[in-house]
Amino acid sequence: MVCCLYYCVILSGENKRIMKDFDTYIFDLDGTLLSTLGDLAASTNYALRWAGMPERTVEEVRMFVGDGVRLLMERAIPDGADNPRFEATYARFREHYMLHNLDTTRPYDGVPELLRELKRRGKKLAIVSNKFYAATQELARHFFPDTIEVAIGERETIRKKPAPDTVLEALRQLDAPKEGAVYIGDSDVDVMTAKNCGLPCISVLWGFRDKEFLTEHGATCFAEKPADILSRQTAR
Repeated sequence: MVCCLYYCVILSGENKRIMKDFDTYIFDLDGTLLSTLGDLAASTNYALRWAGMPERTVEEVRMFVGDGVRLLMERAIPDGADNPRFEATYARFREHYMLHNLDTTRPYDGVPELLRELKRRGKKLAIVSNKFYAATQELARHFFPDTIEVAIGERETIRKKPAPDTVLEALRQLDAPKEGAVYIGDSDVDVMTAKNCGLPCISVLWGFRDKEFLTEHGATCFAEKPADILSRQTAR
C-alpha cells in the first residue's frame, strides 16, 4: 500500500526530501499534536485502582492508544468488555480524564509554530481524533484556539477512524475538497484512515509508534519533526 500516492517522500536525516504543498491539513491529536500519554496513563490507572484491578505501565498504555478510549480501557481491563465491572470502570476513567486531561498534556515541540505558520499561509486546519468528542473539543480549544478551525472526536452518530467518516465530515465543515488535502498522524490507524479516505498520509515519528512499526503497517511518508511539514517544494 502506498500511503502518499504521488507525494510520497522520506523526511529523515541526510536523505531528506521535501513534500508537496497542500491546501488542507487534517491532524490526528494524541501523539501527533499533543503529548497526552501521561494523562491517559494516569486516568487509566486511577480507574483500575478504583476497581481493584492491576495497574498498567505507561508503555502498555502507549500501545493501547489509537482506537478511542473505550478500546483503550478494553485493553487495559482484565477480560476487557466481558468484565462485569467494565462499564463502571470505563465511566470512572472518563470522569477522571475530563478533570485531569490538562495535568501534563502539552503540544509537542514545534507544533504550535507549525500550526501558526500553516495558518499564516492560508491553510485550512482540522483535528480528527478517536478521543471522545468532549475531550477533543476541550483540548483543541485550550491549546489551539487561533489555528484549528474544526475538531472532531468520537461520538455515537458517526463511525470512528479508520472509517473515513470523521475525516470526510471535517472536510465538509471546512468546505474543502479532498483534492489538496493531507492527513497527518502517528499510528497504523492513521495510515488506514488516510487510505480509506483516498488521501495522502504523513506519518510523524515523534508520537506513540516508531518508524519500524509504522512501516510494517503501510506507512511510506515520514516527518521527523513538525517543521518538516512546512515545505512547499514538490518531491521529484
